[in-house]
Amino acid sequence: MGKRKEDNVTWRHIEQKKREIARLRRRRFLRRLLAMVIFTVLLLLAAGGIYALVRGTEYLVQEYQTMYAGYTERRASWQGAVNPSFDGYTNVLVMGIDDGADPTNTEGAKADTILVLSMENSSGKVRCITIPSDTWVNPPGNAHFMRIRSVYTEGGAPLMVREVNQLLGIPIHQYVVLDLKGFSALIDALGGIDIYVESDMDYEDPEGGLNIHLKQGYQHLDGNQAQQYLRYRSPELGDVGREQRQQRFVKSLYQQVMRLETVPKLPLIAETMRKHVKTSAEVFDSAHLANVVRHLSSDQPQGVILPGSPALGDDTVWMPDQDAIRHAMQELFPDAGN
Repeated sequence: MGKRKEDNVTWRHIEQKKREIARLRRRRFLRRLLAMVIFTVLLLLAAGGIYALVRGTEYLVQEYQTMYAGYTERRASWQGAVNPSFDGYTNVLVMGIDDGADPTNTEGAKADTILVLSMENSSGKVRCITIPSDTWVNPPGNAHFMRIRSVYTEGGAPLMVREVNQLLGIPIHQYVVLDLKGFSALIDALGGIDIYVESDMDYEDPEGGLNIHLKQGYQHLDGNQAQQYLRYRSPELGDVGREQRQQRFVKSLYQQVMRLETVPKLPLIAETMRKHVKTSAEVFDSAHLANVVRHLSSDQPQGVILPGSPALGDDTVWMPDQDAIRHAMQELFPDAGN
């Protein structure tokens, strides 16, 4: 009797072990099956993700190529051929636009102030070329001569770029256009500008919207007063005196921009430029321009007025001297292969 009980206990124990082993095998199988399912799902997801990534990358590349092709086409349409020997410089045409009356009594916006700012990429040094707005030119594709200020009226900034390129013999990489309101707002955003007014300036022209009254001496000018200073034409010097003032103003403005106290004003300056300034620069140019500006030299800009002389019989017209212009550009850009 005792032995039978021991055999029953042993049998039950063996059966219990078998069931436990079978349960462990089933769990192991289910784990492997679940692992295979999970692995398969992850593999499919990964494959789908890679496919989506490839397709997405292809789409982004196509979009980028389309955007860049449009950018290069737009740039070529106004810039024309670019001389690679000027790759070490960034040349920017700055135009101040005025729709008031001028000596020709023509209507429409005109480039009243024309400057070329050239920044040497390696050193950050700045060159400033002032072009009198009454310079006598023959724009590309035009059968007649005109004052360069009216070239803007004829074909806007793109035609101005082509004309300045042809006039100076140097490439223009970007252009900037701002009107009188934008100029005043920009100077006000800087907090005004300190400059020496060389003589009393009094002039009124209701038709042209000019009302100039500035006293001789060191002055702190706000945006409106700075505009008066630049637009004034003295009876003695006329446009020549005006271009000389533009050169002095650029140097004073450069000093103002380079001061440490200008840094907190940068957000307001940037917002003012966004509202009032029109430029050719696009996203593809932004990094380059930001890098050039970041490395601007503390040296004063080197300035030159377009060589030429008043026309015989009409001293309101500025006749460019091509030989002198070529020589001046060689001096300004000695390593550009002129």
